[in-house]
Amino acid sequence: MRIVDHFLPNVEKADPGARNAKGEWLPPKPVEYAPVFVWPPRPLATAKWIVSWPGFMWPRNLVILAISALTWFCTEPALARCVEFRWNWLLQIWIRNLALTWIIYGGFYLYLYILKGEGTKGKFDARWPARNSAAFLFHNQVLDNIFWTGGVAVLIWTAYEAVGLWLFANHRIPYLTWQEHPVWFVAWIVVIPFWREFHFYWTHRAIHWKPLYRHVHFLHHKNVNPNPWSGMSMHPIETIIYMSVAAIHWVVPSHPFHFLFDLQHTAISPASGHHGFEGPILEGKWPTGNRFHYLHHRHFECNYGAPVLPFDKWFGTFRDGLPQGTGATLPEEHR
Repeated sequence: MRIVDHFLPNVEKADPGARNAKGEWLPPKPVEYAPVFVWPPRPLATAKWIVSWPGFMWPRNLVILAISALTWFCTEPALARCVEFRWNWLLQIWIRNLALTWIIYGGFYLYLYILKGEGTKGKFDARWPARNSAAFLFHNQVLDNIFWTGGVAVLIWTAYEAVGLWLFANHRIPYLTWQEHPVWFVAWIVVIPFWREFHFYWTHRAIHWKPLYRHVHFLHHKNVNPNPWSGMSMHPIETIIYMSVAAIHWVVPSHPFHFLFDLQHTAISPASGHHGFEGPILEGKWPTGNRFHYLHHRHFECNYGAPVLPFDKWFGTFRDGLPQGTGATLPEEHR
């Protein structure tokens, strides 16, 4: 079924694929979980998921790991400089974080929304970001999102990093080195994506508690039709909660590189998770997108986590994206 043109303002009329009456793209397959926490166990499927493209390692986690390694060796201030808070190294990490945000979030936005490199192929919602809308700062969804993501969130990200570096530099927190603990060093790199997902699910459920939703999380959920800049377009309190995932390194022994990787994984991932398209893009060469989380933006009370740890399935809040799929719709207090 192809949607009638008047439902598709500012969209190419050659829009491919099936869409419902609201202009939402309907992929042929449901959202599925990774074959990890399943019964009976599927060891071969799990191994394939770990090493295949796309899977656990490729491309997202290894790409973010490579970015973290590059920034660690080329742009991270030496710990000896971080014994005291000084503007020179604080500005250094803020400028670096701001540059990463514009390259990654801005890059997705440039390709998908300005150049329209994919047209509306695989775009979850056929509409483009809202303009002249009183719901957003500057009456413009993208400018609103840039303010919260590229402005406020980057400052909070930088503050977390600065505090962490100061704590490591002053030996206020446990420290783990590659030379003394190579196995644990590598294990941390593998565990961080899972820890992030665990933390995200439970903190996300918490901010859907009615008082926190009304005063904090509502800001992020203005983006029913998200774009890359919506990724960390959050109330400052939510951003503090979201990025608190990295505070585990202030308690459990780890290396400053693990702390950096955790922070950058947390800060970078929302760009691909919110850009509003189902990959692969670039002529089918680059898998991307997160329909699992898009369904949360569309229906609110479902898919609080991500498609590895099956908390939503266990607690009855999973929605698979098919018309007959499970999952609650928007409750009265969120309308």
